Amino acid sequence: MATDTRPGSAPAQPAASHGHTSGATVLAASLMLFGGVMAIFEGISAIAEDDLFVVTRNYVFEFSLTGWGWVHLILGFVLVLAGIAVLGSGALWARFFGVFVASLGAIANFLWIPYYPLWALVLVAVNIFIVWALCTGMHREAE
Repeated sequence: MATDTRPGSAPAQPAASHGHTSGATVLAASLMLFGGVMAIFEGISAIAEDDLFVVTRNYVFEFSLTGWGWVHLILGFVLVLAGIAVLGSGALWARFFGVFVASLGAIANFLWIPYYPLWALVLVAVNIFIVWALCTGMHREAE
C-alpha cells in the first residue's frame, strides 16, 4: 500500500478490502453441492426403480419413475456444476446461474412430493435457502 507523503497532502485512505465472496454465498455454494449430490442419489434411485418410492395414481404431473429419475439426475449434476462455479469464481454469472438452477430444483422437488414426501420437502427447503443466500450474498457484496 503506497501512501502520499508530500507535505500538505491528505493521507491516503487504504481501500476497503472485501472478501472474494460473502459467507452467505459460500454457504449457498456448499448447499448447492449437497443438494446436487442428494438429487443425483434421488435420480439414481428412481432410475433403478427402487421399491422405496410410492407410485401415485391420478397425479397431475405423472411421469414414469424413470423419467423423474433422469430429471433429478441431470438437475443434480447441473446443480453440482453451479456450486463449483460459485465456489471457484464467485462471479455474478455463476450466482445467477445458481439461482436459476436452484429454482428449477425447488420446482422439480415440489412436483416430486407424492413420490417421496420427506426427502422432497427437505430438498425444496434447501433449494429455496440457496436462492435466498445467493441473492442476499449478491446484495451484501454490492455495497
